[in-house]
Amino acid sequence: MIRKLFILMLLAVPVFASEPKVIPLWPGAAPGSENWNYEEGVPQDASHPITNVTHPTLTAYFPDPPLATGTAVIICPGGGFRELWVSHEGIALAHWLNSIGVAAFILKYRVMRTGDTDASDSAKMAERRKTVIPLAIADGQQAVRLVRSHAPEWGIARDRIGILGFSAGGYVAAAVALHHDADSRPDFAAPIYPGTPDDVTAPADAPPLFLVHADDDKVVTPLDHSIRLYAAWKKVGIPAELHIYSAGGHGFGTRKITLPAGTWTDRFRDWLEVQGILKHPQS
Repeated sequence: MIRKLFILMLLAVPVFASEPKVIPLWPGAAPGSENWNYEEGVPQDASHPITNVTHPTLTAYFPDPPLATGTAVIICPGGGFRELWVSHEGIALAHWLNSIGVAAFILKYRVMRTGDTDASDSAKMAERRKTVIPLAIADGQQAVRLVRSHAPEWGIARDRIGILGFSAGGYVAAAVALHHDADSRPDFAAPIYPGTPDDVTAPADAPPLFLVHADDDKVVTPLDHSIRLYAAWKKVGIPAELHIYSAGGHGFGTRKITLPAGTWTDRFRDWLEVQGILKHPQS
């Protein structure tokens, strides 16, 4: 009976599945940036990043109902908290996740203002970055809450909601895994070549962790970030898996590269299967 109800729930998803749906992240102005009134930077094409985000959103990509597993991943693109690279660290991954039956939600989180007269002042930009990071983390937490609150109508299991991020987006994903309440706790987290907070003390309810990094990453070194996260998780006995590839640099995302690092999505799929969340919930 439960199985039949779940299938009927999935049949409601095509309302959204035909094309991506943009969903406001907050019910009104995002808290902490209510007075940000400058225009968002619209990219010229898919190869350019989004800048000056003032109104965070989720863009939902749903799999075809016959493939749907009830699992969802919130994707946080990277960009140093200055911009969001939604092409190779967002849209391409969303389509791939859909192909394996996973709903994807690209998080357009708040980033620092750029392109104005203060953009050339390194001290002011450093202050902006310091200010925006907690807001970006709040957006990550709210994204989990929002997806969980709509889980039944979107054909998503409330206990199958994960967060994945690249670089600065990996920082957001890691921070949400580290700091959350019951509603904003992700069920799994996947920081990919992430930056990390200074304090990576894992809480007792930290979710299972999947990590990817390249050993030759000179921007965000694995020793100072992914390895620290892995060690923190193992210290409290929570499952974690870490892949460090010999080459790949920083920011490879889902780009087609002729290196083993380019196959990390296959390892992520393997890991999701081991977690048991690429199958339909059993009755």
